[in-house]
Amino acid sequence: MARKKKTVQEMVAVTEPLTIEESHGNNLRANLEEIKTYDGVIGYILRNSTSAAIDLKDPTKLIDYAILSSSSLDASEALSEDFNLGDVKSIIVTGKNAKVLSLTVNDNRISVFMDKEANCEKVLRKLHSI
Repeated sequence: MARKKKTVQEMVAVTEPLTIEESHGNNLRANLEEIKTYDGVIGYILRNSTSAAIDLKDPTKLIDYAILSSSSLDASEALSEDFNLGDVKSIIVTGKNAKVLSLTVNDNRISVFMDKEANCEKVLRKLHSI
């Protein structure tokens, strides 16, 4: 499998979430705000083609989380294409201490970062209830 080289863009850490325009009302943003209160949830990144919303408990790790978010979504698309899997509904990447749930809802790319023991099924059900 061929690997693509990526360029890392400089990002500025923020302590407050950025605003995002939503084409499907406030349901997605409201659901993410509720998910943020779940046990073990570290934060989330919500992106579309024009803007992004980032809400993390530790904003000093913003760049690390942004790279992980982008890489996991890109990898899921590449694997899906390479193995003819069809559309990927979601992907969970589990590490030593944490995990990330990444998915696309409408035209929004979402990554929710959690402690390793957090319940990602609950988060997934909430995001698909939109």
